[in-house]
Amino acid sequence: MSINQTKLSETPENTASDRRPRILAVSNQKGGVGKTTTAVNLATAMAAVNKRVLVIDMDPQGNASTSLGIDHKHRDINIYHVLTGDAALDAAIIPTSIPNLSVIASGVDLAAAELELVDLPNRQARLKEALINQGLGWDFILIDCPPSLGLLTLNALVAADAVMVPLQAEFLALEGISHLVRTIERVKKSFNPTLEIQGIVLTMVDKRNNLSEMVESDVREFFGAKVYTTTIPRNVRISEAPSHGKPVLIYDLQSKGSRAYLDLAGEVLKRENSRNPTGNQGVAA
Repeated sequence: MSINQTKLSETPENTASDRRPRILAVSNQKGGVGKTTTAVNLATAMAAVNKRVLVIDMDPQGNASTSLGIDHKHRDINIYHVLTGDAALDAAIIPTSIPNLSVIASGVDLAAAELELVDLPNRQARLKEALINQGLGWDFILIDCPPSLGLLTLNALVAADAVMVPLQAEFLALEGISHLVRTIERVKKSFNPTLEIQGIVLTMVDKRNNLSEMVESDVREFFGAKVYTTTIPRNVRISEAPSHGKPVLIYDLQSKGSRAYLDLAGEVLKRENSRNPTGNQGVAA
């Protein structure tokens, strides 16, 4: 079975036109929790069911760009140039080999953006302004945030409608996510009053490990329905896929990791459809 033959029963087909897309920031200030893997594979699964998806790689490490097969020589115009106003958003969009899926890559200059943005007007809303002006034509925009809570992440949260939080199944997870939740509340109060947590996904779950089960139980008790039913397992194919410049859904569709991300996409889209039963992801700017 190819990914294009995979059906997510909860997702009616819907083609973007001139409406505003639904913008999801994939964020956790802790590194190594599966944030980029989640952004890339969720985008791939959405694209497989005819959603037009744009991934914005806001992490200076550029792992989302690499995972989608974007060579460094093709990143001359990237998200850094969009944030600094040196390029329009549309000029930075790179189609991937996956139908319906494009990316705005990260570049080496992005590491300096935190310092440069400080002196720019409306520094926290540079991405939002770029998306308002030229971000139409997509069903979803997924922003892969850096593992920090600096100006790059702040730009993503100000631009986003909602936040998806990948959370590794370990004891320090709740401590780390508490910082992110406080940041989201501050952003809501000061810059983006409609920002919400779309959901929390547990990653790197090992069902053979009692620790994973204990952490999962604690997270579900603390966050309730915000936690997706689907969990992402520890899976060697997920780890291998980025080195081949592919999402795991393309690298090995039959792996446990791929099936988990397909299930997660079904849950995400079901929540989105419940939020907006007409199937129109766009919301008024």
